[in-house]
Amino acid sequence: MVHIFSRLPRRLKRIGRASGGLTLVVALLALAGCASVPPPDASMNQAQALLQSARDAGAADYDPVDLGFAQAKFQQAQAAMATRKYADAANLAEEARADAELARTRAQLGSARAQIQAKVDENTRLRQQTEQAPAQPAPAAAPAPASSAPQTLQDMPAPSSSVLSAPLPQDGGFQPMPAPSQSTHQGGQR
Repeated sequence: MVHIFSRLPRRLKRIGRASGGLTLVVALLALAGCASVPPPDASMNQAQALLQSARDAGAADYDPVDLGFAQAKFQQAQAAMATRKYADAANLAEEARADAELARTRAQLGSARAQIQAKVDENTRLRQQTEQAPAQPAPAAAPAPASSAPQTLQDMPAPSSSVLSAPLPQDGGFQPMPAPSQSTHQGGQR
């Protein structure tokens, strides 16, 4: 009897050893690949802080869409962190940070606009009150004390009505100053 396959068991042993070594090398490379991307803890913390800052600035009222985008991307980044997909988590955290910053800025702008509108409304209300109030007589001046020196100063006459003009209407914005008339000073000559 002749065994043709007599060397086969030794080959299988070598193949088994080689495949075991190859498996070990592949496993080490896989671990090295995972270790090359560290967890983006700083990006996640920054995104979370900006999300809270946007909420504090009133983004839920002034810009709920961008705040929603930021929250959704942050949740996706948290899910990627849980599955150890650190590169994806870093990208999603950066997008969440950018959306949260946009929402915060728009909320601050909306809040500033609301404050300005409140001031304009208050000014309009006060202006209407002063226009509707009846003209109250000025209090009588106290008599001047008698002095021995002759009085050389005279009471200053009131300016004519052409010099004084009614206040310009303020319809929710700034009004330009009226152009000076030609009869006023022109280069120092009258």
